[in-house]
Amino acid sequence: MMARKTTLLWLVASLLAVLTGCSSSSSNSNGGSGSSSGSTHLAYVSLPSPNTITGFRINNSSGAFTPIVGSPFPAGNSPGAMLMDPSNQFLYVLNRTEDTVSLFKIDSNVGSLTEVLPRASTGFSPMAMTMTSAGDMLFVLNQLSGSISVYSIDSGSGALAEIKGSPFPTVANPVGFALTPSGKFLYVVNSNLAAVFTYTVASTGALQQAGAPIPVGAGAFAIAVDPNEKFVYVANTADDTVSILSINSTTGDLTEVNGSPFDTGTSPISIVVSSSGQYVYIANHGGASITGYSIDSATGFPTAITGSPFSASGAPELLVNDPGGNFMYVLGQSLTFVSEMSVDSSSGALASKSQSPDTSTVPVGMAVGK
Repeated sequence: MMARKTTLLWLVASLLAVLTGCSSSSSNSNGGSGSSSGSTHLAYVSLPSPNTITGFRINNSSGAFTPIVGSPFPAGNSPGAMLMDPSNQFLYVLNRTEDTVSLFKIDSNVGSLTEVLPRASTGFSPMAMTMTSAGDMLFVLNQLSGSISVYSIDSGSGALAEIKGSPFPTVANPVGFALTPSGKFLYVVNSNLAAVFTYTVASTGALQQAGAPIPVGAGAFAIAVDPNEKFVYVANTADDTVSILSINSTTGDLTEVNGSPFDTGTSPISIVVSSSGQYVYIANHGGASITGYSIDSATGFPTAITGSPFSASGAPELLVNDPGGNFMYVLGQSLTFVSEMSVDSSSGALASKSQSPDTSTVPVGMAVGK
């Protein structure tokens, strides 16, 4: 059990929000894919065993993967969670065993990566990142430190500068967090306490705990906020449920919706919300499946999507939305590739689509561009 939990803690629902990325401005400099800049987008996965990052171009229509020229790229020690900034210029990667975050500049034509040193220091065992929609602040969740490091981002260089007062303390051993689209509230999930903690976010990025923690299910692990900033979703790994909490738009306070927590698949471990906020998907690590629900926009009540649960390769551990809304990507415990599923825009149903070339070792983090 402990070995499995250690593996699972590499993966976070805070990644579980929609990641923006990089699109090429060149019609042919696309890593050998031969398609125009408007027909492909970039994706990167982190490989902690060889300490590298592998990059792909993904065809917008077919979903086919093509390796980027020069990939894989060297990274820090045990790279994990990763994200791109909204300007599609920079990639940030957490190095879990060296307690740093790396900044990579993305070549706008090829998609190749160049690391910009020095790496920024974090707290102990950083495991999740999130960023404001404007791309001006970066937040890092430090599991062993029980803290959140906050950095301002230079818009020209992408460089990180830790703000005054950072790192901000949390309850010991946080496992995931999610920032609201407005950037006003940050929610932190704690598995040991089976609770979600609310923090207000000042204009400077400073954090202040607000209100009492909200109880959720046993083994609460992954957390996500819908793009309409109405609901918070928490995957409860130990009791096979998902908690749905409504957000007070003024205070950020959370209230559990009627009937929550709701039953889902076995060992839910990752959760994402569609860009429309209409659907929520949960990766069930123990059930080799993904459960999907449509969400009532007024009450938050979930209704199973026809065909759910959907079969998933291996033991799924991380779900990542494609910003275009056509695909969902799945990373699994034993998969040395990225599994791709198509998303039916009218029903929310998932279907197996494609997969990336072999990555040799198991990827644990993924960032996808537009």
